[in-house]
This record gives sequence, C-alpha cells and structure tokens, in this order.
Amino acid sequence: MKNTITVLCYPYVCCVQAQVLYDFTAEPGNNELTVQEGEILTLTKQNVGSGWVEARNSRGNVGLVPEDYIEVKTILIISFVFDFTSLFRDFDIHRSLVFQSVILLLSVMVILCHMAVGSVYSFDEEWDDDSDDGKSTGGYGGSQVEESGTMQRGGAHSTMKLSLNKFPGFSKTPNPEVYLLTKHISKGDDRLPVYTGEVGPVWLYPQIQLDCVVADPKKGSKMYGLKSYIEYQITPNTTNRPVNHRYKHFDWLYERLVEKFACALPIPCLPDKQVTGRFEEEFIKMRMERLQGWMSRMCRHPVISNSDVFQLFLNYRDEKEWKLGKRKAEKDEIVGVKIFSNIDPELPELDPAQVEQKYEMYSQFTRSMDNSVKELLAVGHLHWKRCTGPLQKEYRQIGKAFQNLSSVFNTSAYPREYTLTEALTATGKTYEEIAEIVAGQPKKDLHFLMETNHEYKGLLGCFPDTIAVHKAAIDKVKEADHLVVMNKISQQDKLIMEKNLSTMSYALQAEMNHFHSNRIYDYNRLLQFYLEEQVKFYETIAEKLKKALGQYTTM
Repeated sequence: MKNTITVLCYPYVCCVQAQVLYDFTAEPGNNELTVQEGEILTLTKQNVGSGWVEARNSRGNVGLVPEDYIEVKTILIISFVFDFTSLFRDFDIHRSLVFQSVILLLSVMVILCHMAVGSVYSFDEEWDDDSDDGKSTGGYGGSQVEESGTMQRGGAHSTMKLSLNKFPGFSKTPNPEVYLLTKHISKGDDRLPVYTGEVGPVWLYPQIQLDCVVADPKKGSKMYGLKSYIEYQITPNTTNRPVNHRYKHFDWLYERLVEKFACALPIPCLPDKQVTGRFEEEFIKMRMERLQGWMSRMCRHPVISNSDVFQLFLNYRDEKEWKLGKRKAEKDEIVGVKIFSNIDPELPELDPAQVEQKYEMYSQFTRSMDNSVKELLAVGHLHWKRCTGPLQKEYRQIGKAFQNLSSVFNTSAYPREYTLTEALTATGKTYEEIAEIVAGQPKKDLHFLMETNHEYKGLLGCFPDTIAVHKAAIDKVKEADHLVVMNKISQQDKLIMEKNLSTMSYALQAEMNHFHSNRIYDYNRLLQFYLEEQVKFYETIAEKLKKALGQYTTM
C-alpha cells in the first residue's frame, strides 16, 4: 500500500535584511565592509557591540558596518514542505501505522525547532502580539488610513514574518479633510489649550513636572517556565507608588500614543526589539537606560503626560483597572487628525500664507538637524572605535617600545645607567596605562553624547510624517476657492477650513517651541557634562605624564 503524505512545516529559518542609508568606506585591516546607499545587506551578527553589526552583501563579502548607517527591514522566512511519499514507497505498512509514524516524527521535529529558536518565536514575549485579555493589539504590518483619518497599523497578525525595527513613521498621510471641514467645540478635560508665551504659542504646562524612574528589572516566567520575560518597576514622582510593566506593555503604550497623537505630536520610537541575548545583563541595563530616556521624554511633554492612557500606564492600581483602561484606550475615537478638534488656541486666526511660512521653516530646520545629528553619530561611532582599537593599540606599542629600549640600555654595563633605565621603564608603563584610560573613556562621556543624539535621531525621524499632515492640510485649503467655484463646498466651509488650518498651525508652533526648549536644555546639559569629563580625562593623562617626567634627572 502506498500513501502520499505532504506536510507543511511551520517556518523557522530566517534571515534579517537591512537597507544601507549612507555610503560607508571600510578602513583597511579593520574587518569592515564598504557599502553604498540603497544596497540591501543580510545581517549575520547584530550584537557585535559599540554601534556595529556584521553583514553580508550580495557578492558574499562579510564585514562590519555602523548600525546607524543601515535600516533593518524584515526577517525573511523560508518555509519547508516535506513530502513523505518516498519515505514509505518501499514499505507495505498499514495506513494507521504510517500516519502514527508521521505524527510522531513531526512532533519530534517541532519540539526540536522550538528548542532551537524558542527565544525568537514561541517563548519570546517580545514577539507576542496578544494583549493580556486575549485580544490582539495589532500586528506589525504597514499603516492603514481609515475614513476617520487615523494613522493605524494593520490589524492582521503577521505570524512568522516579523519586522525588527519599530514603526519610524507612517506609510501614508491621513486625510486632513476629516478635520478641516469639522465644526468642533472642545469640552472639559479633552480641551488642549494653546497660549501665547515668551517664545510664541505654547502648550499649557503643569505646575508640577511629571517624572518617573524605571528600575529594578526582574526576570519572570509563565506557562510553567516555558515563556520568560523581563519586568521593570516604574515609579512616578506624583504618587511614589511603583507599578510593574513588561516591554510589551511599553510597546502597547507606544502604539496608543502614535494612534492618538502622531498627527500633531512626533512620538519617538521605543528601543528596538532584540532577537537574541535579551536576558544578558548588559542588554537589560542598556534597555532600561533607553526606556528611562523614552519615559522621561514622554513625562516632559504636557499633552502626552496628561493623557488618560499615559496616566493609566503610570498609576493603575490592580490588574482589573489595567485591563479596563486598556480596553477604553483601544476604543478611543479621538485619534489621528481628529485630535486637532480638541486643540483650542486662545489666539487670533492665522492667514493661510502665514501657516505655510511656518511649515516651511519647521520642515527645513528638522531636516537640517536630522542630518547634523546623524553626522555626529557617525563621527562618534568612529571615534569610539578608534579609542578602543587603533589608539589603544598605538599607546600600548609606544609603551612597549620605551620598555624595550630600557632593556637594551640595561645591557650596556655602564655604571650610571640605572636611573635612566628605571625612568624609561616607568614611561613605558605610563603609556600602557594611558592606553587603558583612552579605551575606557568613551563609556564615561561619549556614551551619553551618543545616547542623547540617538534619542533625537528617533524623534527627528518622526517629524517628516507629522509635518506632512500639515502640508496636506495646506494643499487642501489652497484648493478651497476652486472647490467653491465647483459648488463642492460652500463659502462657509472654506472659512471653517481656514480656521481649522490656523488651529493646526498653532498646534505645530506649540510643539516646535516645546521641542526647541527641550533641545536647548538637553544639549546644554549634555555638552557641559561631556566637556567636564573630557577635562578630567586629559588632566588624568597630564598628571601621569608629569609623574613620569619627574623620574628623569637633569644632567
């Protein structure tokens, strides 16, 4: 008896691809890979460290590439289909025995696959798209534009085909007409006022600045230990009562904030997900630091920090309140461009020409700053690499050379040689100490410079999509006269559109003033710290060199 049995096995083999954003020329002898903008690479190792990844190009060449020079795209999945026809071709076995054998073999295969890649799929909470109440929070597909003008992600599960990087923006611009033709009245707690400040339109800031501390990461598990995760303790300064959250809860909060506010406010991405090494101490420390930075930035925003969903995240009292709050947030209808209906500027209406002028100014500034931040990150990565590579090696070689010279001098048998050879040996050891100081310095100062610029890179990457909403609104208002002539809208509709465009512009101005205020504060504090550490660094080296100098006698 012959049976034809074809079995589809779930895909478990994958490769991570990335697109090159900028040209990069490899330095000889450093195991680097020269790449060009637009090139597609396959990442062979992502946790190289110090801002580098290992990648393979289309020609099969493998080398190191700065991670800020690439954008991770997707994990490509390869499915396997097994045909068991040939397996039983020469055997006359009873049908039930055949199927029992196949089932047993498949069970073993699936178990082995789970064991091999469990940290990526079944046992990895980071790829678990299910919310705690059993409902999907949405897959990792592209954005969709609904009639409500909401920027949302695709709702279908994208199983076994995953994107490593978070959503840097939106694939489409929501239709601003949903808001432009709306007669709105802001009510009560939903009202988002805009006032005139010393620098122009500003949001209403709270009297007490909200802040929180992300700390005490602990490993937890469920499903009888088959699924592990890291849980963080978040303590707001308003209550001093800690709440616990996993990374997927941060991810849920991020999605809600993007859905609700991203048309008006740029929402920076969370720290990227990681396939391997999630429970390593160094990675947990880095993730906690970046989650702290993200939460602090959200706390400093007067609109986000005061929103119901953000307050729920920080202040829920028990699991029931958390789940009810989640359901309420997921059903929120004031999302996308509708958020502008809550904005209430207590300011005179702007002319559409003024609105466009502000748009162009902000668009140009954010593009220019984005380029500058990326340049600083690239230079910083190269400097870090030199400190921990070539520079450290050179100082060690200088130290070794001095000590070798001292050894040679010792063989001269000259009576007055001892003082000089001791001084030379000490000088050599000094340069070896300097080598270690140079290699360790980036962690003391450059690290914080890079992290802050990494934050701003993510934030600035959101501005084009947010500003594009305003550009689309400007274009619609420019069409208003033609639409009136065509009897598609009334003259009153045109006036409503211009008034609402003015409201959108005030929201953008208030947001840009908030951004500039934070930018000045952040970079003032950051550069002061960096230069202070640099001064200490050079003073330490100078002291060591002075000490070495003091061992030489004047003849």
